[in-house]
Amino acid sequence: MKQGKTRYWSWWALVDLAAWAAGLSAAVIARYELSLTSAHLSPLAFAAPAAGLLHVGAGHALCLYRGRHRPASFAEARTITLAVLLTAAALTVATATVEPRPVPISTPALGGACALVLMCAARSAWRARREQRDHARLTAADPILLYGAGRVGQATLNAMLDDPQARYRPVGLLDDDPEKRRLRIRGVPVIGGRDQIGAAVAATGARAIAVTAEALDPMLLADVRAHARAAGAALTTVPSIHDLLDRRGRIRDVTDIDLDEVLGRRRIETDLAAAHRHLTGKRILVLGAGGSIGAELCRQLHALRPAELMLLDRDESALHAVQLALHGRAMLDSPDTILADIRDVARIRAIVADRRPQVVFHAAALKHLPMLQRSPGEAVKTNVWGTLAVLDACAGVERFVNISTDKAANPVNVLGYSKRITERLTAHAGLVNPGQFLNVRFGNVLGSRGSVLTAFAAQVAAGGPITVTHPDITRYFMTVQEAVQLVIQASLVGRDGQALVLDMGAPVRIADVARRLAATAERPVEIAFTGLRPGEKLHEDLFGVDEVDERPAHPLISQVAVPALDPAEAHTLDPDGPTEDLIAALAKLAAAPAPVWQRASARDRTPLPDRQVTAFREQFVTR
Repeated sequence: MKQGKTRYWSWWALVDLAAWAAGLSAAVIARYELSLTSAHLSPLAFAAPAAGLLHVGAGHALCLYRGRHRPASFAEARTITLAVLLTAAALTVATATVEPRPVPISTPALGGACALVLMCAARSAWRARREQRDHARLTAADPILLYGAGRVGQATLNAMLDDPQARYRPVGLLDDDPEKRRLRIRGVPVIGGRDQIGAAVAATGARAIAVTAEALDPMLLADVRAHARAAGAALTTVPSIHDLLDRRGRIRDVTDIDLDEVLGRRRIETDLAAAHRHLTGKRILVLGAGGSIGAELCRQLHALRPAELMLLDRDESALHAVQLALHGRAMLDSPDTILADIRDVARIRAIVADRRPQVVFHAAALKHLPMLQRSPGEAVKTNVWGTLAVLDACAGVERFVNISTDKAANPVNVLGYSKRITERLTAHAGLVNPGQFLNVRFGNVLGSRGSVLTAFAAQVAAGGPITVTHPDITRYFMTVQEAVQLVIQASLVGRDGQALVLDMGAPVRIADVARRLAATAERPVEIAFTGLRPGEKLHEDLFGVDEVDERPAHPLISQVAVPALDPAEAHTLDPDGPTEDLIAALAKLAAAPAPVWQRASARDRTPLPDRQVTAFREQFVTR
């Protein structure tokens, strides 16, 4: 224990000794009242030190003076009470067995009660003084109101007050629960609910409001934001209680927009217990492991304890980052990292033959629409032929999951065409190979590299403007965690020749997201509308015109049939030909109908038995 802490606890031991002396003296005086004499007080010269030493000994055994409990906390008060009870019991036994009795038999109990009150009072006074000092120390920090006085709010408040370098000084709490009104937490009052935001901002001078309430409904959050904006205060969110614990209570990361509000719905968290049964102990290969989706996929798969998790990417720096995130070290000298390009047919075939994966997740692709629109040959080489090389090499795997996009539904651009073709090629592989080959389709991923939210945040940090293509453009959004959970679910519930689509709620207006981010900037940020880019839709689709939304396995997951495409047709594409001709050829392959024999096969498929549907639904939990 450090010397300063030793002095601190020694000082409290002396306080407790003095409290016992005062408590026993008060007990004796109360016992004899007007008939008190010096003979009654003289035994205290021995009883008080004995009581104090017994108490310090008991306190030492209970770690009262060894820093186990936070000073002036409830846990410390409980330990003090136990030490006082043990001391009083020992004194009572000693008094009862000695003749003549040095003090009345009631003195230890009454004196202990008085001593306990004095000990707790001294610590309470010390805590009040410390809180006063903490508030004074934070005078230079920015004043902030906390919306939510519950568990997360109190943890946030404590973290702010205990951080010597805190950016923010909590000056008040807001909560809609009327039972929390007039409550004070470490000297910070609960001022009112969201209807009192304007008055609270005016009274405290707060320039920001931090939302600390758990599971706040997006509509309620929008109401809070409107009140904050009317009061001239910025609205922020703070890390969850788990993040606070991980960061040892230090408030550093305050985000300016809540993902639930961007999504327009609650984020979906699924119970992946079934994945443990299907993926634990398997050899798993992730292609495109260095990308945003691939990296999160590796993180979640790693938690399932596969027999081997192989990370393949053509970007060595991305592989380094993923390995570092998974293992805390990244020497790049272990066989789990594989540097390769899916365009290299022979290399991919050799890797799969040598490593023999049982489950493959294919997340390697080019995804930026404007660049692919100008360079469709690259989409052919990577997205189409690269996927063909992977499918050919993985003909013998147990499960293959191809990661697609909502742009493959009714495609109108090179990215959508190429990803729709990969869906069809994967469906063909499912028809000719023994394992399961299926697709996963989702919308824009928040937090991925190049995502709209990341781009907007960078533009806000640079002072603007925020560029939006069209005032009415909308997109479906998912978090990267949701997207990866869907990918893992697909390996469990999907069937050959299908694309799995998550119910992502209502599409989000991009201009609204831009305005919310602009409102959080310290200076006004302009929003500039640049016009739709070539091949860009105003509104995305989740399903093609011929696709039927069926959900046999889970109420939030649609399973749509995908027509197969013979790989020989994809090989007819000329990536070096004229751009217009190549785009037209891609569009033709993407739109080709399913062969007659496949449509008949699809009609013959029977739905899953009711008991299997029930079993699948029980595997997932949404919050």
